Amino acid sequence: MSAAASALTFLYPGELSTPTGGYLYDRALIAALQRAGTSVETRSLGPGYPAPSPEVRAAAARMLAEIPDGRLTVIDGLACGVMAEELAPHAGRLRLVSLLHHPLGHESGLDEAVARALIAAERAALSHVRHVVTTSAATARSVRETFGIAAQAVSVVEPGLEVTADAGPKRPDNGSSPLRLLSVGSLIPRKDHATLLEAFSRLAPRHVRLDIAGSADLDPAHARELRALVGRLGVDDRVSLHGALPREALDALYRAADLFVLTTRYEGYGMAFVEAMAHGLPVVATGAGAVRDTVPDTAGLVLPVGDVAAVADALARLADTPQDRHTLSLGARAHVAGLPGWDAQAIRFLDILKGIEQ
Repeated sequence: MSAAASALTFLYPGELSTPTGGYLYDRALIAALQRAGTSVETRSLGPGYPAPSPEVRAAAARMLAEIPDGRLTVIDGLACGVMAEELAPHAGRLRLVSLLHHPLGHESGLDEAVARALIAAERAALSHVRHVVTTSAATARSVRETFGIAAQAVSVVEPGLEVTADAGPKRPDNGSSPLRLLSVGSLIPRKDHATLLEAFSRLAPRHVRLDIAGSADLDPAHARELRALVGRLGVDDRVSLHGALPREALDALYRAADLFVLTTRYEGYGMAFVEAMAHGLPVVATGAGAVRDTVPDTAGLVLPVGDVAAVADALARLADTPQDRHTLSLGARAHVAGLPGWDAQAIRFLDILKGIEQ
């Protein structure tokens, strides 16, 4: 490994332990880079992104000023996209790289004016970085089209995969146990749990349960709305909202599940889909962005965003046809068998960084 990629600084917003796919990507990548022999300095830029306080901004500016000249500095996109003013003085002396999970202005539920302002802010911020690394080809296309960035300045490093050793294809059951549906995603508008809950409520009475695992802390008001919706739909005896779970507890839910369903509106990649497929789960999905690239036809069904009837029909059909679930389960395991692990993706990331000039 060249000296150019032997050490770097990784800047991130908030807490690195935050239980979302973006932070999971950051944690896994950092660990893999360190296993590859790279010295990674990790520092938090503070809370509140993408709308940090003036005090947080001032602290971030001081932090950037402390980084030595020529240092490779990778900044998570949740913060980088609103840091144009702080990045500008250092664009010439630091080798700045944005790790962009998806454009900030593409987050669901934003007021149109807020979305436009975030896109403008991110365009300005990205003008100060030397390279943008995205987590999917779909996000790379979006970055080029939304911000007008040249193709050679954008690269893709998809998440690595850690396949659970004991997770095989899900076999058809004999119908004696409740069918277990699992959804994993933070309780935020973009994940559109409302569509899932509405669809689930339309299933004819049967032995079907739904487990939803995901943090309620990112948008507490929305989480309260979802809990109220569960009650209004009369499915509170069949739906469990588990909140954010530690790895062991989440893996236990994956192992117990028969079918994975996530009615997201948009994903920059969709790590939960891949985790589900790695556990041998057939998938029912919605979503724009990278969802159709992440979930192949052989592993699941990708349906239109917000289409309650289509999701309900898919769940009912798969609930009634265990052999179809088994076929999709085989497809899921076959698909993930060809995906790279985190160590391979760290090497790809380092190769990209080595091409960034001093």
